[in-house]
Amino acid sequence: MKTIVLALSLLAVQSAGADEWPQFRGPDGQGHSAATSLPLTWSETENVKWKTEIPGEGHSSPVISGDQIWFSTAITEQLSEEEEKKRLALIKDPKGIKIAGALSLQAVLVNLQTGELEKKITLFQVSEPGPKHALNSYASPTPVIAGDMVYFHFGTYGTACLNRTTGETIWTNDTVHIDHQTGPGSSPVVWRDLLIVHFDGTDAQFLAAFDRHTGKVRWQTSRSGEMNPKPELQKAFGTPLVVESNGRPIVVSPAANWVYGYDARDGREVWKANYGKLGFSTIPRPVEEDGIVYISTSFAHPRILAVDYSGDGDVTESHTKWTSDKQAPKKPSMLIIKGHLYTVTDNGIAACLNAADGSEIWKARLTGDFSASPLYAAGRIYFFGQNGGTTVLAEGPELKELARSHLDDGFMASPAVAGNALILRTEKALYRIQAE
Repeated sequence: MKTIVLALSLLAVQSAGADEWPQFRGPDGQGHSAATSLPLTWSETENVKWKTEIPGEGHSSPVISGDQIWFSTAITEQLSEEEEKKRLALIKDPKGIKIAGALSLQAVLVNLQTGELEKKITLFQVSEPGPKHALNSYASPTPVIAGDMVYFHFGTYGTACLNRTTGETIWTNDTVHIDHQTGPGSSPVVWRDLLIVHFDGTDAQFLAAFDRHTGKVRWQTSRSGEMNPKPELQKAFGTPLVVESNGRPIVVSPAANWVYGYDARDGREVWKANYGKLGFSTIPRPVEEDGIVYISTSFAHPRILAVDYSGDGDVTESHTKWTSDKQAPKKPSMLIIKGHLYTVTDNGIAACLNAADGSEIWKARLTGDFSASPLYAAGRIYFFGQNGGTTVLAEGPELKELARSHLDDGFMASPAVAGNALILRTEKALYRIQAE
């Protein structure tokens, strides 16, 4: 029997409150919420319980436990125009690239009830950070909560563990490095006593598992699949999903050109499947239903794959159930609900696909561009745009728009849920949106 493993459900220390949103895309890592009364509409003056201006820049999504909301931010020092030009001149393709001066990478704590910014904790100081894309930030990976600990990851700049009750830094590790080229993006996941993270750069591509109690690397596994010879086409920014197959915990891990399955216990590669065409800078997190994982390959030639994750070895031919080159998102993750796969492309085309064969059921034009991942709750699907707009569509085979809302600034971070409240991070503020 094949069932999904909730990345944190195996932790004896994890509390089980209904308001827990402990990782990227929620309790199951797939963007589903059990909330039954989330607000349908809002604005800057409607259904806003509180709004808190937040410091710095970051695209990490909020994670929640009890009355705590955690996220990360980067406080950047502006380079002089002359120095910025000097550094950009060293980059092969500087289009869309930004470079900061010194960085302060911080953990931020906001009170769920009051919206008060309670803590800003500096985890890493970086004197000469590398470049990032204008659509990325130096604090894009989402933290993960496990019991009394909260884990922060900043890619090549370091990984850290805090005691979320006291704010004490338990450990940091800044010894694992890659060249992101356009900044960090992969969020960590917790499985038992391991913190598992992707490191897919232009110079090296591998997974690493940290001992979540000490920060020491327990295992590290290099990608084995053949990739494009150009280094810039070998990078990726994906977040893994842990599932169970035939009694084994499998880390489903999308990278450049391949999706892999690794044994979470020791990092051994179990299977891999080729995308069939160039796919790199892969961002969307996999989703799973009934023994099948669904992958979007992201850039160059976006493609959706449905892969049975029970195989061994190269399963490209044997376990890839279907592929589709229509409506594949580059940045937003997908939703799988009762045999339907929901997507939104970066330029705002939402679609419902038949998960059995990838055929299109409906599609709809939304307004603006999209980076944040959608949310599902109580028959509604929420899509959050970079222009600050949110469109709510009904779940199911019939296209039905339920509502549209708008906030002043846009969404790059994905939403979180606490009880019947939406916790939304825009470019400048954190909101608690709740029906009054």
